[in-house]
Amino acid sequence: MELQSIKQRFGIVGNNAALNNALNTALQVAPTDLSVLISGESGVGKEVFSQIIHHSGKRKHEPFISINCGAIPEGTISSELFGHEKGAFTGAQDTRKGYFESVNGGTIFLDEVSEMPLETQARLLRVLESGEFIKVGSSAIQKTDVRIIAASNKGLLEQVKKGKFREDLYYRLNTIQIAIPALRERGMDIHLLFRKFCADFAEKYNTSPVQLMDDAVQILINYRWPGNVRQLKHIAEQLSVLSQSKVVDAQQLIQALPIEEAASSMPTVASEDKTGVNERELLYRVLFDLKKDVSDLKKVVVKLSTGNINPATTTNDEVLIQNWDKEVAPADPNTLMLPQATPSVINPVTISPASPPTLDTDYEEQILSIAEMEKKMIQKALEKYNGRRKEAATELGISERTLYRKIKEYDIDL
Repeated sequence: MELQSIKQRFGIVGNNAALNNALNTALQVAPTDLSVLISGESGVGKEVFSQIIHHSGKRKHEPFISINCGAIPEGTISSELFGHEKGAFTGAQDTRKGYFESVNGGTIFLDEVSEMPLETQARLLRVLESGEFIKVGSSAIQKTDVRIIAASNKGLLEQVKKGKFREDLYYRLNTIQIAIPALRERGMDIHLLFRKFCADFAEKYNTSPVQLMDDAVQILINYRWPGNVRQLKHIAEQLSVLSQSKVVDAQQLIQALPIEEAASSMPTVASEDKTGVNERELLYRVLFDLKKDVSDLKKVVVKLSTGNINPATTTNDEVLIQNWDKEVAPADPNTLMLPQATPSVINPVTISPASPPTLDTDYEEQILSIAEMEKKMIQKALEKYNGRRKEAATELGISERTLYRKIKEYDIDL
């Protein structure tokens, strides 16, 4: 019941398991003074979690401040956090308190802590270790009692490896880590959130709430939401203001999405369809090889017709055709009849000495069926590799799983 009341209080919608786990962790750590590191993409609600921790703990009546470290210039962030003395730098006309002094007893949320300069990181580490800090331009040590909650949308360990974040500071901040799932990982929570936002905007703008058709709901769930909850809220507001019918279909929803991102909302091809792609590639290879064979055969026929076959360079195919010519020589010496015993591969070809030979235009339409060609290619590959399916599949450009299915389908003996 406590979890549900927290959701209602802070406007959290959804029952995703990862989200609930993050909320439970936040509630468990709230009564302590442990430092917390919240990780998650931009827009997932890291600041909301920091407020949950603060308002559910013993510091709930003390100050809370949220600071975006990436929004403060590098030259002034130490002054903002720890204060400065008069004349400490150009423009420092008065002594100023920093957040760690003014929020004493409360909680400071450091968002995008990975953007903090290394010099400031060293100052923050001292606060975490001893509760002490020194103002910029001062030598006096001051004490503070502040709970620190940090957040980052970057992997801090990667930043440590790159030398952009102190390793000792990382482990001091990462006493407890809370990982917030991205919106695209929350399934039907996406539609629930959208409906909640639409209801809020309908009340705000005094209109009827936007509703989605079934195809639009699928687009909503399949979209990758790079801006997470923040982006979903903006889309809901846009449709609430601009949609005329208040019943939105898939096409209308896609038009509301950023142009460069809209393609990601379309249904993707299932992984099993890759098998079909591999099979098509195999058939293309078969047809390409067959076309090459036809071209070579044409050259042989031309050589036969002109008597330009050189014994030293005669191929086996040319010898075979010469033998066929001798066995089934027609009465007309100007006519070369290739044997009808060949299974529907080629038609009779009439050769005239005065003109180069041509093949019937229907030649390529009377080739073996696609299935027969595919079977022959598979048999050749298996023979080449002595029945080893893995090597044969690689040769054919298909997966071993596809090859195994084709072997069964064509009843090929190994």
